[in-house]
Amino acid sequence: MLKITRRLLAGGALALTLTLAAAPASRAQDLVILTSVPSLGFPFFVHMMKELRDEAAKLGVATVEADGQNSAPKQTADIEAAIVQGVAGIVISPLDVNALAPAIKTAIDNGVPVVTIDRRVEGVEGILAHVGADNVKGGEAQGAWVMANFPDGATIVNLQGQPGASPAIDRNKGLHNVLDQHPDKYRFVAEQTANFARDQGLSVTESLLAGMSEPPDVIVAANDDMALGALEAVRNRDLADRIKVIGFDALPEALASVRDGGLAGTVEQFPGGQSRKAMQVIVEHLRTSAAPAESLILLTPVMITKENLDQGERLGEVK
Repeated sequence: MLKITRRLLAGGALALTLTLAAAPASRAQDLVILTSVPSLGFPFFVHMMKELRDEAAKLGVATVEADGQNSAPKQTADIEAAIVQGVAGIVISPLDVNALAPAIKTAIDNGVPVVTIDRRVEGVEGILAHVGADNVKGGEAQGAWVMANFPDGATIVNLQGQPGASPAIDRNKGLHNVLDQHPDKYRFVAEQTANFARDQGLSVTESLLAGMSEPPDVIVAANDDMALGALEAVRNRDLADRIKVIGFDALPEALASVRDGGLAGTVEQFPGGQSRKAMQVIVEHLRTSAAPAESLILLTPVMITKENLDQGERLGEVK
């Protein structure tokens, strides 16, 4: 039985409109699952949402899709509205590790199972499972690439992701895990967030390069949008032959850039695989009431370069 009241939903919490039966879903064909991502303004999450939708259709369940619009209050409101209107479960990539915790706890307290995907939350007990990439290992793969391609040392610009987002935290940690072991050889000359956004990747890189007497050897970006923005800034200064740029996510545009000699590499974290597995986990639980065999399911990211481009999950979308 729902414990949440309309008073808790002030400020637009009912902004998400759903069409659901009033009675709780019990049969397979009645299952409706909220799928929520931080922002459909990012191609990565557009792909993830599509994979969630397609897997749900294969499994014979319905989804209600919610765009967080890069706003923790908006994503919180979507969750609260979905609880009130009786969704059977929630698959969510939370915008922020802390800000979404209260809403996810509310869902769990009201008997709505939650699977987090790609991004985790902190301090909430009872989450059914987390499905994601091991982003620390992904950051370590970036660091290993730097060491392999610059064995004598390198200067590095680190474009970090959105503060508070667990992938940004973990990828940064992994990169430092590797390179901080050799501080005499690998030196971070600048570390700054560009909020996972291409336009900020461009503007931040332009600003950094303008203030440097010598260009860095490598720009490591925590996602492909920032990397592609940084690459544009590098090309604008005719520095493409001197600065290598690597990204993370293996977006089709990034894979094409790697193929064509733009980006030096990107990290594949298999978002489609994450999405399909998350949907399978929650549907199996809703149908059987059984807990999943594993509550933490992490895929191991792979560094993609020209040599192993065929490992890119979305290579078929590259033009």
